[in-house]
Amino acid sequence: MPVTDPRAEFLASLDTSLSQNAFIKLVLARHVGQEPELQRLIVKLATIKGEPCLSFVYRYKTRDITKNFSLVDGQQFIAEALPDTFKNAHLLTLTDELQLEFSKKNKASLHRNKQQQERAAPELGHDREKKRFLELNRPFLQDLGVTDQQGQLIPSMSRKWKQINKFIEVFSHAFASSRLAGADAPVRVADFGSGKGYLTFAIHDYLANSLQRQAQVTGVELRPDMVELCNAAAASLEHPGLVFECGDVRSVVPSEIDVMIALHACDVATDYAIHTGIRCGAAIIMCSPCCHKEIRLQIQSPGLLKPMLQYGLHLGQQAEMVTDSLRALLLDACGYETKVFEFISLEHTNKNKMILAVRRDTSGPSGEALARIEELKAFYGIREQRLQTLLQEDGLLG
Repeated sequence: MPVTDPRAEFLASLDTSLSQNAFIKLVLARHVGQEPELQRLIVKLATIKGEPCLSFVYRYKTRDITKNFSLVDGQQFIAEALPDTFKNAHLLTLTDELQLEFSKKNKASLHRNKQQQERAAPELGHDREKKRFLELNRPFLQDLGVTDQQGQLIPSMSRKWKQINKFIEVFSHAFASSRLAGADAPVRVADFGSGKGYLTFAIHDYLANSLQRQAQVTGVELRPDMVELCNAAAASLEHPGLVFECGDVRSVVPSEIDVMIALHACDVATDYAIHTGIRCGAAIIMCSPCCHKEIRLQIQSPGLLKPMLQYGLHLGQQAEMVTDSLRALLLDACGYETKVFEFISLEHTNKNKMILAVRRDTSGPSGEALARIEELKAFYGIREQRLQTLLQEDGLLG
């Protein structure tokens, strides 16, 4: 019998699995190359612009980097990496499981296990990956206390994990529909009231790792201890372009922003945040407002609504609805496509409203929106709305 070459047999099996649509996953391990932080490579199938390709996830100690190759280039890369860069390769197909190992002297051995029952074929394409938006194995989640040392979700953080994922899902759809999607320049993000940095880290991670875009993300927070904590985490986790500053939306005013975020900004702080986003020409504005005090103190109940608004609870709900409707109309007047919706279920947080605005290609004051604003103010006897005042002072409403 002819003597077989384990390496050649392994590469031939890889090629066959790809040509017969039987490939599931390949893992290259026992790294011996020039990058000491690199631990392994995970290879899966993906579809880019309608063409099948191999998606390589470079797994480092503190981060993941994804690169996509054509099937031919990907196989060539794998062949060149064995055994000079990796000493172990594990191939999983619909029918086989192959393990290629190299000794210190590069002597190869191949182990093959036939599957008793054929596995289900993997879903080809990026749609399945995009639905996840964020993986639990991301290093920053462990550093911020969302996952444990094994990368498992800490039960008490399940609600926070759902909020983070929903936030990234909302942002991803807004990003895809904005002018930022087709650009190459770094994405500049300001997150006002960043707190412990859960969402700030998440958006930086999504931009840098999932979308492979350069990102300049700034978290702005009033509490110095939180700023120090987040900057330390960003430095240790190698998040270039992610910084935290002490201040608020009135004291830290960037000259240019592509994405403005302000979640749970109290009362008129939301107005200042939206004003900052509009003034800086942000392509995306994301706000989760709360504590609608300014309008509540001004509302004069129209005669027909007095029986309903005599109750404090109803008056508060009405003030919230009127305030955020005015904000949405003002964003519309300034050239934004605006949505107001439930950000996440009330079972996870009672501050669940999101105002999402994506800048339209055409801008300029909208006379129709401005007329609706004045009608609404007159109906409820509202004298002033802070965002409108700020925009008028800057001459942004004509």
